[in-house]
Amino acid sequence: MEDALDVLLPRLLGDRSVDVRIIDHGSKQRLLQDLPVRLAGYVGRLANEDIRVLVVIDRDNDDCCLLKAKLELIAAKAGLPTKSRPDTNGVFRVVNRIAIEELEAWFFGDILALCAAYPGVPPTLANRAGFRHPDAVTGGTWEKLLQVLQRAGHYRASQRLPKSEVARRVATFMEPSRNCSPSFQQFVCGLTALVA
Repeated sequence: MEDALDVLLPRLLGDRSVDVRIIDHGSKQRLLQDLPVRLAGYVGRLANEDIRVLVVIDRDNDDCCLLKAKLELIAAKAGLPTKSRPDTNGVFRVVNRIAIEELEAWFFGDILALCAAYPGVPPTLANRAGFRHPDAVTGGTWEKLLQVLQRAGHYRASQRLPKSEVARRVATFMEPSRNCSPSFQQFVCGLTALVA
């Protein structure tokens, strides 16, 4: 996620003057464990700094509604209003977003970017059963992406997707407005609202 956001955020933010810091917690479990303390730490700094937080997490096999509710509760306990639950003036400091099922679904949401990053991937992939709805790719999103890339002649000896490399390469070619992943579009809307 960090590698993709390093490439995407400057384009998504455009000419907005925003100081961005990406914090990689290493795993979903660690993020959920560390988030309460991290968010609580921001509360004391709000008097002197305009801090806004965008939390992005893979759904994996979790129930999306329960995972979102968990993130919202963590922010509420820290005393930070969210986009879903702003304060009485409509102000919020946190936007919680879920990549469904995983970040790799965002790459399936922009097949042209995938084709540009990895020649040999068929541009008609988005029309095939199982790939028409990127957030509904079954059987493990990164596993499916590895299969697609291997069929196109890439990473044939790999047992696992080199996620950082793939994220950087595909994100370089992604065009946010054409991405058909609903979770990616929700991410973009949340980011736009957060920096507005």
